[in-house]
Amino acid sequence: MVKKDEKCECRCHHKKMGGGWSVYSLGFIGAAVYYIGTAATFWIGVLGFLKAVVWPALLVYTLMQYIGM
Repeated sequence: MVKKDEKCECRCHHKKMGGGWSVYSLGFIGAAVYYIGTAATFWIGVLGFLKAVVWPALLVYTLMQYIGM
């Protein structure tokens, strides 16, 4: 464990992140392409983009309702 005043000897400075961000990103891109591709008007396309941003939250909410939590 590195103390506050000591320097780390490793030269790699990357964040340790799980794979959740990459899964969300791919899901977002796929949902955005689907919703915008099926939009009949510009404003429906904007609404589709907003849906693509929040679809994971809606999915988890629906799943929690389904399993009774």
